[in-house]
Parts: sequence; structure tokens; C-alpha cells
Amino acid sequence: MKTSTDQATPVEIPLDLLSSEILKGVIDSFMEREGTDYGAVEASYEIKFQQLLKQLKNGYLKIIFDPNTETVTLVTKEFWGKNQEFFPRTY
Repeated sequence: MKTSTDQATPVEIPLDLLSSEILKGVIDSFMEREGTDYGAVEASYEIKFQQLLKQLKNGYLKIIFDPNTETVTLVTKEFWGKNQEFFPRTY
């Protein structure tokens, strides 16, 4: 049984390390898991996808891999920055 001290820390995956196919899979997975709230008017899949891609490219969102759960998620740069004492900066 792992204790909290045995846990590997999540890592940031730089956008340029991912192929376009893998990046699409990461965004699709995030959209399916998290859902999104776009207000009174629902946005299409393509609009949601392009918004997330733009936020990744401009650095607002970061791709994070958690080796403990073997999952990838997206977090804001602000969230990642506030939690740096718990996480390394890059892969």
C-alpha cells in the first residue's frame, strides 16, 4: 500500500511534445469528463474544442499527467502556479 510519501508527483507536459492526434485526444477526454458551461447558449463541439486549444496555445491552460492515476487533465496556469510546492514544473 502506498503512503502519501510514496506518491509520484503530477507533471506538466509541454504542448510541443504531443502530436496533434494525441493533443486532440487529451482535449476530447477533458471535454467528456469535465463538461463545460457556456451559459444560455450551448456551444458546438468544434467551438469548445477550439477554445480549449487556444487556451493551451496561449498558456492559460496546462496539460498535467498524474502518474499515480495514469490520467491527464487540463488545469489553469494560475492553479498550476499556486500548487508548485507540490508539483514539479515540467516533464
